[in-house]
Amino acid sequence: MNDIQLKHIHQKLNASFGEFAGWNVPMIYTSTMEEHIAVRKSVGIFDISHMGRLKLTGKNSLDLLEKAFTKKIAKTKEGFMSGPTLALNEYARVIDDEMWYKINDNEWLAVPNAASRERMISHLNKISHENKFDVEIKDLTFDYVLLALQGPESQSIMDKLGASWTSSLKPLEFRLNEKIKDANVFLISRSGWTGEDGFEIWAAPKEAEKLYNQFLNLGVKPIGIAARDTLRIEMGFVLGGNEYGEDPLKYPCALSLRYGMGAIDWEKNGFIGEESLRSCRKEGLRWIRIGIEMKKSSARFIPRHGYKILVDDVEVGYVTSGTYSPIVERGVGMGYIDTRYFIIGEPITISDGKTRSGEAKISEFPLIKKK
Repeated sequence: MNDIQLKHIHQKLNASFGEFAGWNVPMIYTSTMEEHIAVRKSVGIFDISHMGRLKLTGKNSLDLLEKAFTKKIAKTKEGFMSGPTLALNEYARVIDDEMWYKINDNEWLAVPNAASRERMISHLNKISHENKFDVEIKDLTFDYVLLALQGPESQSIMDKLGASWTSSLKPLEFRLNEKIKDANVFLISRSGWTGEDGFEIWAAPKEAEKLYNQFLNLGVKPIGIAARDTLRIEMGFVLGGNEYGEDPLKYPCALSLRYGMGAIDWEKNGFIGEESLRSCRKEGLRWIRIGIEMKKSSARFIPRHGYKILVDDVEVGYVTSGTYSPIVERGVGMGYIDTRYFIIGEPITISDGKTRSGEAKISEFPLIKKK
């Protein structure tokens, strides 16, 4: 199992650790709900160094990305992230959902999900070899720490550190080789995966340690991976192994994800999985991803992974992720439902398949109202 570089700091903060995608990560510092609320209401700092860091260089870098992903990567401006896009296998099942940082046409960075890092390196190398592309793929995961400052007060914290220049960063814009107070950072972007304003920062371990301690000194609350999961569920953000995966017998076609955010560009041709994806579109979908919101009468019922979705005692789907939302004060989640039953607002029953069940409704994403 891999350890993140700043493990010693999290141990001093009395974090409880757990395994995630082959990494020993800080799961909880105080309580998941307390940390969750801090990100929604004020600000928190995550160490997400379990996620991958890749660098692509070479004259065919863009060709490789266009072949591997469903979005037209060429539209990305220099100094910006591509926005989420999907890497598919030949069955139009998702290998990973990623964002790519464009330094220039021949130089790109990415943050693959932890569980997909090695698979994506292998996948990209295979495509490059088969097409005789001039590309070098470097794994920088162990060279840099990855921090995420998230929450509505993120900019205020940056201002207090003398980095008010970050206020000019647009969503998904990034800069390289900047300084925040006395810490040198390799990359800072206005991005995150919580639904809140914030910044993601790549820095060498010693520099990241300085910066992390500066955040703590300003009263920023450390946030664990457990709260990162509950935050993403509220927003309807997907997770590999839950909402998507490569096995066509276990996971629906990528189109069933209703990923949104321009992740699939139908005007694009030539990407891996295109034929199967277009077939899904023409033939229609059997399954579609929905949001789940428990009703007030079942507010404390948590729709957990693997639970059944019922309509009048007929099993019509299954839950992929769920949690308790302290924002809407009830259980929320997501899952797949037979498309014939997909009507926003319609009542459904969530069952553990044994003795426990709760009443819910089909909801749209996000599952919380954002101002």
